[in-house]
Amino acid sequence: MASSTQRGVDFDVAVVGFGPSGAVAAGLLAGMGLRVWVCDRSREVYDKPRAIAVDHEILRVFQQLGVMDAVAPHLEPFTPSEYFGVDGQLIKRLTMVAPPYPLGYTPSNVFTQPPVEGALRAHVQGHPNATVALGTQVTSLDQDGEGVTLDWRRDDGEHGSTRARWVVACDGASSRVREQVGIALEDLSFDEPWLVVDVLANERGLAKLPTTSVQYCEPDRPCTMVIGPGNHRRWEISLKPGEDPQKVVEPAETWKLLSRWLSPEDGALWRQASYRFHALVADRWRSGRVFVAGDAAHQQPPFLGQGMCQGVRDVANLAWKLAAVCHGEVRGAAAEALLDSYGIERAQHVRQLTSRIKGIGAVICERDEAKARERDARMLAECGGVVRDMPRQDVLPGLEAGLLSPLPHGANGTIFPQPWIERGGERARFDTLAGNGWWLVIDEAFDAIDAAPTSGAPSMTCLRLGEALRETEGVAADWFRRHGCRAAIVRPDRYVYGVASNAAELNAQLDALAVRLSD
Repeated sequence: MASSTQRGVDFDVAVVGFGPSGAVAAGLLAGMGLRVWVCDRSREVYDKPRAIAVDHEILRVFQQLGVMDAVAPHLEPFTPSEYFGVDGQLIKRLTMVAPPYPLGYTPSNVFTQPPVEGALRAHVQGHPNATVALGTQVTSLDQDGEGVTLDWRRDDGEHGSTRARWVVACDGASSRVREQVGIALEDLSFDEPWLVVDVLANERGLAKLPTTSVQYCEPDRPCTMVIGPGNHRRWEISLKPGEDPQKVVEPAETWKLLSRWLSPEDGALWRQASYRFHALVADRWRSGRVFVAGDAAHQQPPFLGQGMCQGVRDVANLAWKLAAVCHGEVRGAAAEALLDSYGIERAQHVRQLTSRIKGIGAVICERDEAKARERDARMLAECGGVVRDMPRQDVLPGLEAGLLSPLPHGANGTIFPQPWIERGGERARFDTLAGNGWWLVIDEAFDAIDAAPTSGAPSMTCLRLGEALRETEGVAADWFRRHGCRAAIVRPDRYVYGVASNAAELNAQLDALAVRLSD
């Protein structure tokens, strides 16, 4: 803390908002050795579920935090999602990639948010580098050349200020920090009223319900049923013009909308909430020393269950870049470019994924019966009348811009796999053995490396797959074969910077990276 105080700040990073994105941000930053202050106006985790889906990329981040043992009991594999058309015929089916799983975890999962969010919070609260201020709301902030002063007020009336070098705003869709720094949200042309209902079904109710998650692509009232963990079932029900969003959340009205599936004797309502499903993205992701992340930076329709996942991707992308700058590993113009790459990378990814989610929504939400029938006929014709499984992971884009190699390759911007490794008679996930930071991963057939990274390139852990790191399922070996390379430079967020097939190509990649990160 002494070094921070000498720079006229109390903390390296202030995180505003202690929901999932804020908790992951604070946990990652604290784990990277930064002094972190995190606040939230709520003292307790919200006791009802909002997010329900989490994918393997996010579980890998939880692994890095060290919370997977606490999170795992609240996860279950996501069932397939079946799409039914106007006349009840199957028109589309989303599943998950087949084993062996590329990132070491079940690719698609449902989860119970309150205990998972509680585990994330507890991890941060127990970290010596983190200071947690609950019941505390930031009322204003002021930036200067050295840091940001945040004025805050606690729910007991106490007020004060905190000073940090950088601020990450994870304070939700109505972010006050975003508004105060003048970042606007761009409308990506999706705005529909829906009712979200969570039910804890009893045995009788479960017996009535489908055994897969279902998208009812019906013009009269499009809706979704998701199978959550245990006896948790979720419905997302579109509202018709003239229906009162406040009225439909009343239990009697909600049960009317659920009557197609269940009666009040079949379970208990857990949550009813009316939402407008939006597609929005920040027009800027950074304003000076302030960054936006999670719902403060973007909102998307829930048709692929990516809302919370996108927020965790945001902070996983940003955390290591902030750490590199705070630790002085990257300075000057290179540091500014590195921090700017956060918005470049995440905006592109969010826009692409939101566009794809809107495409899925267009399939579900067609209200015109004639057009819906045309949709059904077209989709069945495209698959020759046989609906084939489509992994949800195929919908997710990679990175296409930002801190990626200038040497084009299809592997750039993809996620490097996490194989299972056998060592000393025991199996472990690759990341556990490799540690954090930059990696240089080479397969066992790679030629000897003739040169070390040039000055300016980040320090890297060199990992050779083979006898010392023998994978059990061939996941990484298959990745190298598919991409036609033998070495991969992997960023701290596990996205691939660039690849090489021989020592000369690798040295060229390292030289290019050194230039990017040198002042």
